[in-house]
Amino acid sequence: MKTVFITGCSTGFGRETALYFLEQGWAVVATMRDPATSTLPVSEHLRVLPLDVTSADSIAAAVAEAGEIDVLVNNAGIGWMNAIEGTPMDVVRRIFEANLFGTIATMQAVLPAMRERRSGVIVNVSSSSTYKPLPLLSVYRASKAAVTSLTESAALEIAPFNIRARVVVPGMAPSTNFAANAQEQIAKGGWFPEAYQDFADQTMAAFHAAGSGDVTTARDVAEAVFRAASDPDCPMVLPAGADAITWATGGCTQEHAGDQG
Repeated sequence: MKTVFITGCSTGFGRETALYFLEQGWAVVATMRDPATSTLPVSEHLRVLPLDVTSADSIAAAVAEAGEIDVLVNNAGIGWMNAIEGTPMDVVRRIFEANLFGTIATMQAVLPAMRERRSGVIVNVSSSSTYKPLPLLSVYRASKAAVTSLTESAALEIAPFNIRARVVVPGMAPSTNFAANAQEQIAKGGWFPEAYQDFADQTMAAFHAAGSGDVTTARDVAEAVFRAASDPDCPMVLPAGADAITWATGGCTQEHAGDQG
């Protein structure tokens, strides 16, 4: 039985991905900052461990407790929507710490063992916002674009050790907590600068309107992650969900300015 180690499993994509791997007969190590909040079902093939991807000690402890890891899924991250002018540098650093640096640190933690075994897969979750410039997502988009670039280059470095790296790119998924988390982060870091307020209101309205269309489900993402983990012929960058596929093939439009994937 293979083991998958997944970050950010408390809700949304991470939780659904953990459930999907369980359904496929895998052993699952589902990690989250507070395991006490887990709503995952009890299973002899599931372990729920604490993990804060912004803490080196937390990463080391979780990886050590997990034991042999066949697949790492870097899903943990936080959202952010604001004009660049309204994003304090401490918030910029917080976004990159969770979305990019946490991904790097977790990869570094599992790669030595994978390299020694000459076997393993790393799947990093990026964002369909990387397919086209979008307003109010500059910092978030930059962090996720970096995840994609990181994975593409790292894949070349680790391929000689029979380790694969892939990127899953979710589309818009209103069933996740992205919008709520982004709003929470905005409240902590300051609202839109007054000069941008009208523009921000229009953009947020477009964001909510886009959520009523053909958008990505958490199951779409889980299935894409599983394919990336189990199919050696999977593309390097794999869009997840009908809208993400549309964006990836150049069919995106400005009316989807609220895309949160």
